[in-house]
Amino acid sequence: MTIPTEPDRTLDRRAAMAKARQSRRPSRLGRAAGAAGEPDYLTGKDAGFPALLRQTWQRAADAPDLGTAVDTLLTLAGHVPADIQLRALSVEAESALKVLVGRSWWEDGRATDRSEDAGTAFLGEIGLDRSGRVLVRVPSKGSLSREADLVDGVLRVPWSAEDLADYQVELALAAGRWHAGVRDCRNWLLAAEDEGRREILEQLTEAALRTAPFVLYAGERQYTNFRDQNNLTGKTLRPGHPDCVLSSLRTTPLELWADSDVLFVTCLTLLVRSAGYARIEEANGTQLTLDHVALLLERTRAAYNAAAPGLPAVPAPAAYGVLALGGLADALAARRRELTGSSVRLYREIHGPLMHKVERVAGPVKDDAARLEAALCARLSERLPVRGATFAELSAALEGSPGWLAEPHGGFGSGLESLVYEAVAAATAVFDADFAMSRGMRSLPALIEALRAEAYPRIAGWEIPHFFCCVVPSKESKRIFGGSASRLADTTWAISSRMQYNSWHFLVGNLPKVPEIAARDHFVPPAIPDIAYYSDQHHNGHVAARVRFTVRSPQAVEVLGRRFNGFMDLRLLRCEGLPFDEQDLLAADRASAFIAGATSLAAALVAGGRDIEVTAFDSRWHWATIAE
Repeated sequence: MTIPTEPDRTLDRRAAMAKARQSRRPSRLGRAAGAAGEPDYLTGKDAGFPALLRQTWQRAADAPDLGTAVDTLLTLAGHVPADIQLRALSVEAESALKVLVGRSWWEDGRATDRSEDAGTAFLGEIGLDRSGRVLVRVPSKGSLSREADLVDGVLRVPWSAEDLADYQVELALAAGRWHAGVRDCRNWLLAAEDEGRREILEQLTEAALRTAPFVLYAGERQYTNFRDQNNLTGKTLRPGHPDCVLSSLRTTPLELWADSDVLFVTCLTLLVRSAGYARIEEANGTQLTLDHVALLLERTRAAYNAAAPGLPAVPAPAAYGVLALGGLADALAARRRELTGSSVRLYREIHGPLMHKVERVAGPVKDDAARLEAALCARLSERLPVRGATFAELSAALEGSPGWLAEPHGGFGSGLESLVYEAVAAATAVFDADFAMSRGMRSLPALIEALRAEAYPRIAGWEIPHFFCCVVPSKESKRIFGGSASRLADTTWAISSRMQYNSWHFLVGNLPKVPEIAARDHFVPPAIPDIAYYSDQHHNGHVAARVRFTVRSPQAVEVLGRRFNGFMDLRLLRCEGLPFDEQDLLAADRASAFIAGATSLAAALVAGGRDIEVTAFDSRWHWATIAE
C-alpha cells in the first residue's frame, strides 16, 4: 500500500497507518473512520432527480391544456431545453406529438387547436418514465403503465379520426427515413468488413470506458454506461463483459445485429470522429439516428464557420448519408483543432437533469467579464507580491520573478499555496459564489522524479490523498446548511475530496498507455470550460452539497515539457439564485489560466532543484479555516 503524502511526511509507517484509519471528516478529526452508527447528514432517498420528476409530472397533470402539459414534460418543468427531449422520442412518439400538439425537433406540425367536438376514435396516453423520457401510447402499443417504469400515472389523450389519419401519414414518412438510415448504416458496416468492424467496436468500447455517464437511444433500446441499468463498458461492466453490447457484437455476424445496434455503432462512430469521445455527451438523452447526427454536425459546422470567418468555410455535405457525414465529421475535427489553437474559446453548456452537453463558441469579452477580471486582479495585487490590472499583466509579473512560489508566503509553506488560496478566495467573493475551488497535485517533486525515471506504473499507483483541492465557501454559505459551521466544514471537505478524485482520475490520461495506465480507471482529461445548470440531480455528492449552478475551467500544466491536460481547474458553485453566464465563464477561465501558469512555473522551479510541497488544504485545514 502507498502511504498518502498528506500532510506530515515525518510520520513513520505505523503512525501513518494509524492516521490513515482515522476519519478525515473535519467534525470527526481524531476519531476512527467508519465508526458512526448512521450518516451525520441524511439526504432524502428521493432527493435530486426523483423529486424533479415528481414536480414535473404534477405540473403537467395540472396544466390547462395538452400543449402546455407536453411542454412541461419536454422541458422537465423548465429545467432543460425541449429540443433534447424531442430528439429522444421514438419514431412513433415523434409522429404522434407532431400530430397531437404540433411539437417536432425538425419542423412544425399541424395547427394545435384541436376540436373539442371531435369524436374519440382512440384513447391514447402520455407519460413520463423515471429516466425523464416522455412516452406516448399510440394505436400499435399497449398501456404505458404495463410497459414502462412511470413516474406516476398517465395523461389520457383522445385521438380523433383525423388524428389517426394524419398520424398514419407522419409515421410512414418518419419510419421511411429511419429504415433508410438503418440500411445506409448497415451497408457502411458491411463495407468495413470484419477487421474494420472489430476496430470500430474496440474504439467505442474505449470511448464508453473513458467517458462520463451517458444515456443514448436507438429505436426502443437504451444504451448507457450509467449506474445499474448500464449495458456498456463503464464503472460496472469491465471491457469484454458479455453484458456489454459492444463486446457481444464482436463475435456476432453483422446479419444478426439488431437495427438499433447498427444505428448505435455507426452514429456513435461519427460523433467520435468529429471531436473525440467528448462529443458523445452532446447526444446525451437523444436518439442516435443519421438525421439527429446530421443536425448536431450541421449546428457545429455553422458555429465553427462563424467563429473563424478568416478561414475557408467548412462546406456542407452533398448529402446526409454515412459517407458524407463521415467526411463532415473529419472536417469538423480538423477545424476544431485549428480553433482550439487560436484565440477562439470553445465551451460547453451542461444540462444536468439529462446530462446533456452543448458545445458553444464564446463571444467576445464584454464589460461584465472585464469588470470581474479587474476586481480579481485588484484583490490579488493586494495580497500577492505581483501587480497587474489584468491577468496578462499579473502573469507577466509572475514570470519575471517566480522564485517566491517556492518560499513561505502569507502563512503558507509556499507561495504556490498562497497564490492558489488567494485566487480561490477572490473568486468566491468577486463572482458572488457560494463556493470556489481549485485542485492540483501535492508533490511536484515526486511527479518530476517519476517522470524523469519514466516510472509510469508508480504514478498509476498514487492514491487520492496525493492530490489536493482548496475550497473556500462564502461568508454567507452557512445559511444553506442550517447555519451550522460544522456542517459547512464537512460539506466543504466532501467537495474537496471529490475534486481530489477528479485530479486522480484525469492525471494518468496524459501518460503513455503502458499496461498499468491502461488498466487503471481514468477519463480523458477535460480541455475546455463549461457552465452547468441544475447539477443537483444525479450525482449523490452534488445532491448532498446542493451543487446547482457551476462554472468549471480546466487548464493544462506543463511539467518537464509534457502537457498535462486537466491538471487543475477553477470551479465556481452556486447552490441557489441565478446561474452563471458566459461572461462569468470567460473571466473565470482567465483566472484559472493564471493559476495554471503559476503551477507550470512552480514545476519548472522544482525541475531546477527547488522543493515545493503542498501541505495545506487537507481536512484539518478546512476545519480550522471554516468551523474554528
